Parts: sequence; structure tokens; C-alpha cells
Amino acid sequence: MLSVQFANRPESIAVYSTQPRLPCGSARRESRVPRLRIRDCDIVYDDVPPAATTAAGTLLLVHGHPFDRTMWRPQLPAAADGGWRVVAPDLRGYGGSDVTPGVVTLEAFADDLAALLDALDIEHAGVGGLSMGGQIVMAMCQRHPARIHGVLLAATFARVDTAEVRASRFATADRITEHGITSVADDVLPRMLAPASCVAQPTLRATVHGMMRAAPALGAAAALRGRADRQAYESVLSTVHEPASIVVGDQDAFTTRADVEAMRSRLPDVEVVWMPGVGHMPNLEQSDRFNQAMLRLLAASQRGTWARDLPAREDSSRTSPFPP
Repeated sequence: MLSVQFANRPESIAVYSTQPRLPCGSARRESRVPRLRIRDCDIVYDDVPPAATTAAGTLLLVHGHPFDRTMWRPQLPAAADGGWRVVAPDLRGYGGSDVTPGVVTLEAFADDLAALLDALDIEHAGVGGLSMGGQIVMAMCQRHPARIHGVLLAATFARVDTAEVRASRFATADRITEHGITSVADDVLPRMLAPASCVAQPTLRATVHGMMRAAPALGAAAALRGRADRQAYESVLSTVHEPASIVVGDQDAFTTRADVEAMRSRLPDVEVVWMPGVGHMPNLEQSDRFNQAMLRLLAASQRGTWARDLPAREDSSRTSPFPP
């Protein structure tokens, strides 16, 4: 059960989900999956039709680093059962998609995704991303705003890196290029999941670890270099007038309360959901709770606003309380 409170409303709403879960972490072992030539590389993607005869719309899901599209497997049936077509690609350099060595910027990823929508004859979509994927979504909002009908930002932040973090990304990219990604995956795993998730969900821990270790080294390194040189996206968020949702675990080792508040304060029409006892992978650690937040965002994107059940206010924003 997930309890969500809205701004200026004291009551809580309890929501439940019993969506089925599918295995994740096997992108590079799958065969007979769709593949398209997008710009200068082949992109592999899942394209799940809606359960209903007519789609409510399309949801585009963007994975984080160093993962692949299979991290979204628990979300695919939930969105499809809700009437949505779901497209979840492997970004260039990840999973089964082609690797572009050197540097791949977040803007290049965003342009790939817009070109994928073109190739699939999708005019616009609700777009969600986790961590680096969330930053790619912000880049899409800047470069392709007409394609966006709803924004889901999970476990991410809009600020630029400090000089120290930026230097660390470049150093890690060089380490991956020279020695492979295995040791980096081993080092970062404890920060990806909440401690309780690691203990209570050993299969999930192994899956996340396996996804990271399977990431193509040159692709992951190229993305790290591009991410290190990314711009700040705070000003971009102020231009996003479609409904938005920020979903974050209260034990996320990377996304801080200040990060969430900085994004919330700039998005004109936003819901914030804090997930207690959850780390940097909320869609996997508590997939049912995450799916409820996702489906609420999709419903709001159909209406064009969160404000259906709220008094009219200038910013139409609502938020669940910050964790203590």
C-alpha cells in the first residue's frame, strides 16, 4: 500500500496494485526483438500494445545507467493493462543496441528517442526516465517539447555535477574503457538499492548487479563522458506545462531532498511521491507502488492537468510530504 498526500489536503489516499511482474536483466540474451535503424545506429526496443482495443496513448520509458530496457519489465504490463502502448528502448551503447564509443551526450540520446518516435509513427507520448534516463527526458523536454504529453522523473536531478563528481565520471569512464565494467558494477551496487531491499530481495539484488555487469563497457563509458558535460536543466523544467510526476525513494543515495525540491519548485503542474524504505531503483524495489504513481501521471496526461480533483490554483502543484 502507498499513502499519498496532496498539498492543501489533509487526507491520505491508499492505493493498491496486483500487477504481474516479468523478469528483467536479460536484454542482451533475447532474440527476435524489434530493431530499427535510428539515425546512425541500430536500436533495440520493446513495443507492448495496450490491453484495450484502442490505446489511451503511448508511454516511452528511458532506462538509466548502466542498465537496459529490461529494468522496466514490471511497468510494461501495468501500463498496457491501463490501456497504454509502451515503448522501452535500449539506449545506444546499452543492452542490444549498437555501441557508439567515445562520447554520447544526453542531447544525442534525446534526439535518438525523438527519431524512434518518428519511426514508430508516434506523434507524442508520456515520457518517463530514471536517473540518467530522467535527465534524458529533461533534454527531450528542451529539444522536442511538442512530443511530450506528461513527464515522469524517477530518482533523478536537474542540477549539474560538482567539479569533483564531474572528474569522477571521466575517471570512471576511463577505468571502464581500460578494465571493463565489472569492478565498477561491484563497487556501485550497494548504493543502487536501499539496504533493506538488498536483504529482503536477494533476487532483485542479483538482477540489478547482473544488468550492470552486462552493460557494454564502451557504451557505458561514452554515456558517462556525455553525462559529465551535461547542462543544468532547472530552467528547462519551468517550460514544461504538461503534467509531471517526481518519484523518489527516501533512501536514494544519489537524489537528495534538495534535488527534489529544486525540481518541484520549477515544474508548474507536478505531483511528488516519496517512497519510504526505497533506494535508487524505485520501479524495481517497490514496483506496485511505482506503477500506481505512473498510472496516475498517465491519467493526468490524458486530462492535460493534475487539477481534476483539486481547487483551482495558479501552479496546480501537489506533493506528498518530505520524509522526516
